[in-house]
Amino acid sequence: MKLYYYVYTGHKIGLDRLRRAVVILKKLEEEGIDTVLLVSDFRAGLVARDYGVHGAVNIEGIQDIDAIAQMGDSIIIDSPEDDHGRMVKYMSDFKKVFRFANSDEDKSLYGEVIFSLDCLDEDCLTSIIVDDIYFKEHKKEERTLFFLGDFDTDKTILSNIDFFEAFDMELLLGNYFYVKYENDLAKIFKRLYEPEEYVDLICSSSRVVTASFQTALEASVTGAEVIFVEVRKLTAKEKEILSSNFIIIISNLNKNIYKQNIISSVSSSCNNVEKSDNVVKKIIKEL
Repeated sequence: MKLYYYVYTGHKIGLDRLRRAVVILKKLEEEGIDTVLLVSDFRAGLVARDYGVHGAVNIEGIQDIDAIAQMGDSIIIDSPEDDHGRMVKYMSDFKKVFRFANSDEDKSLYGEVIFSLDCLDEDCLTSIIVDDIYFKEHKKEERTLFFLGDFDTDKTILSNIDFFEAFDMELLLGNYFYVKYENDLAKIFKRLYEPEEYVDLICSSSRVVTASFQTALEASVTGAEVIFVEVRKLTAKEKEILSSNFIIIISNLNKNIYKQNIISSVSSSCNNVEKSDNVVKKIIKEL
């Protein structure tokens, strides 16, 4: 029996789902579980390899999981795609089906096991997955690191040049940023970092400003000051989780709003994020 883990990523979606997938996959492999990562775009497979997960298989989308996985295998799905009724077949074909909730109201529809932000009991599988490396003690450098996310197809950064020119920030490029765009960004920021430096920079930066929910949690765990820019509308539960981890939320890239909030932002090693060992144990128990 194999466990297949499918993540939906892309140049308009980013890699937050992939970052939590590799955490689970590596721990499952350590426990002797035979796993395979399924991805919907080639770039995600390359990034997974950088994180230590090799042999990712590309598929078209959520409806093609059973083109790879066999009857009796188990699957984990982390995707907002419409399955067009495919989940019914997956429930009958596969030994166990896990799925990440896509909203605060999203519940199990066919008996699949749900990963949720809103875990109210001991048996719940939390969708807050952070790599152990962020829990270690790190030497911080005085740096304000800006990481919008892995993509910026709307040119959000270039549309807010006055904001970035007002503050001494360094930019961590996303995996889906493009060469010509990087040339423009180099004129705005003090320094640009390549995506491959992601882990080291999140661990070592004293302040992180980001629009990535996953990155905000990872940076918070390291003890950095974290400011979250709400480019997309957060759910009530996401806001609650960020706030409980001392992460300040600002609604846009406004110079005055940012100034007001960096005064009140704090670095703290206190957070409500748990190591991933417990959730992995629960997955294995379900298998």
